[in-house]
Amino acid sequence: MSVAVSPESWMCPPGWAGIVTLDGAILAVVPRPGLVEPVRERLLALLGSGAGLAALTDLAGPAAGDVLGPAALAYLDEADFAPAPAQAESLPPGHDDVLTLVASVPEEDAQESGLDETTSAAYVVRDGREVVAAAAYRPWLDTAAHVSLLTATTHRGRGLARAVASAAVADALRNGLLPQWRTRVEASRRVARALGFREHGEQISLRPGR
Repeated sequence: MSVAVSPESWMCPPGWAGIVTLDGAILAVVPRPGLVEPVRERLLALLGSGAGLAALTDLAGPAAGDVLGPAALAYLDEADFAPAPAQAESLPPGHDDVLTLVASVPEEDAQESGLDETTSAAYVVRDGREVVAAAAYRPWLDTAAHVSLLTATTHRGRGLARAVASAAVADALRNGLLPQWRTRVEASRRVARALGFREHGEQISLRPGR
């Protein structure tokens, strides 16, 4: 277990605390030195109890937006990949049709997907001219590919998510990257499992209480 001070860490919004567990290891970053020991003590208690990261939410402030997660973290190697048979169209990063899809869903869904932060090609399925499902990824440290996925509200439950995510994962593997899937949503976890992802940990971000 490691707890470090990093106010601008990539693991969480600036000024927040971020905690990741992976295969039993724990990494935490906190925005100020005074939080190191309180967080370390809580993490030691967490290890002893076997509870998940949701047990740490009382470290956050009182507002509803002071906690992001916990989210499951899943990974996939080429040997486990179970590609979907359906085909998806490829579009350049930041394509207007993908941004239109992002703008069409509730803000919470758009933020959960993170699709507007991706930098790879986007893989999409259309209904007529309209993009109704899209997936892409954002490389991290030239090692991992964080996959983002979004389906239009009216087109969910039709297998479109698996089709576009499969294409994005295949692209990441071709580029020598390790696909990563992070989600709080059970439907998204089912898509990941169908593609061969295995959950290895979880992540939570907390805005520390005063």
